[in-house]
Amino acid sequence: MAGCARPQTRQMLATAYCGCGECNGYTRGSWKFLKLDFWNRYVTADWGKGQKYTGRTANGMRPHPPRPGLLSWNTLVHPWMAAPRLLLPWLILRQPGTIAADTDYYPFGTEMVIPGWGWGRVEDRGSAIQGPDRIDLFHRSHGKANDWGRRWVTVEMVD
Repeated sequence: MAGCARPQTRQMLATAYCGCGECNGYTRGSWKFLKLDFWNRYVTADWGKGQKYTGRTANGMRPHPPRPGLLSWNTLVHPWMAAPRLLLPWLILRQPGTIAADTDYYPFGTEMVIPGWGWGRVEDRGSAIQGPDRIDLFHRSHGKANDWGRRWVTVEMVD
């Protein structure tokens, strides 16, 4: 069976993050403008302190959580979600979530399946993510990110 490759699995430490300033290291407004420009966001971390924060990932996309789609196990478990997924066309198709990983080991576009979170694609790199055993998973809210926290999971790499 020359063409059948087994999916690669590995134990990884998966940490959750969301789009808030606490998780991403930004603050609203600048003291240069007496914090009156609260609609602008500025980086508070030392790697780009004072620069405008765009909210984009390292490869230029907006981070997003995974979306299961209409034809999924999630729809069978939560049947009340079938109606919104049918009525809103952008919810019909599944969408991979944003994973931040060390791009020396996992280049952009690497797809992974994480139990309890879903299917995702490497689209970002974090400052604290170093080595092949660490990933960050994007969540919709800070509460969901805190619920996930940091845990060891068996991740399946998808070719």
